[in-house]
Amino acid sequence: MSSEITSSETLIYEKKEYEEGAVVTLTFNKPETMNALNIEFSREIDDALTKIEQDDDVKAVVFKANGKAFSSGYDLGRVYFVYGGGGGKKVDDKRRPSQRARLAYDQWRSESLRRIFLMNKITIAQVHGYCIGGGLYMSLCCDMTIAAEDAKIGHAEQRLGFSGAMYVFPIEMMLIGQKKARELLLTGKLIDGKEAERIGLVNHAVPADKLEEETQKLAKSMTLLPRDGIAIGKSCARLAYDSMGLSTAFGQGYLGHTLFTNLRYEEGEFNFLRRRRDVGMREAVKERDARYKGLIDD
Repeated sequence: MSSEITSSETLIYEKKEYEEGAVVTLTFNKPETMNALNIEFSREIDDALTKIEQDDDVKAVVFKANGKAFSSGYDLGRVYFVYGGGGGKKVDDKRRPSQRARLAYDQWRSESLRRIFLMNKITIAQVHGYCIGGGLYMSLCCDMTIAAEDAKIGHAEQRLGFSGAMYVFPIEMMLIGQKKARELLLTGKLIDGKEAERIGLVNHAVPADKLEEETQKLAKSMTLLPRDGIAIGKSCARLAYDSMGLSTAFGQGYLGHTLFTNLRYEEGEFNFLRRRRDVGMREAVKERDARYKGLIDD
């Protein structure tokens, strides 16, 4: 086995050559933000996927992360600002973001997920720690997911006010059923890896100290499949997804997200954007989740 590693400050690209093919491991390397997916980092991942798609030696790709989390999701410090909306000041004379600006950004986000879902390589997510929001969306779009038993997985991002609208809802619903999917989305509660395996959200949950080993063994086993076999299998899977309507998830997802960004809060309702402006992002998140204590959260 030979190994080739290239890296930037935020993404490590490692290609391992086995007897019958190669595996690329993409390691998210932003531990200080729990691997939050801001625009620049997400585009870096997109570029790495282009490189992988064009490399005929590669049969499988593993997504993993350094630090305490697989990914905390999309960067909450830049929510709404990504559309060009305001600067977080109490007095702000900037116009509200246009619908076309919101749709363009959300479509890009959706297409980056669709790319993983329909990629011509076998995709595996190696999940540890927090796997929330955009991080979970990536996991859902992979062919397989192995999680640490003590991972914390869920849709805490829904507590911003989404109330069940997310990029890839049909895929999650297919995996775990309509009732359980709606429960996770509407409550925003986090479940551990064992529960995620039990309900079908991940393939396997393993002890944290075995996660790397088990994922690499699975990835290596994928290199035993022929390149043409993988290409045909992925194409047939896409036909199945199309026939089931799962491919429509990505159009529905970004339209729903854009609609949410036009939400009007009524008097007395918690407004994350306002609280972020007034007390900062970390404190606003704490306030958001404190409202659920004793109801859903322990």
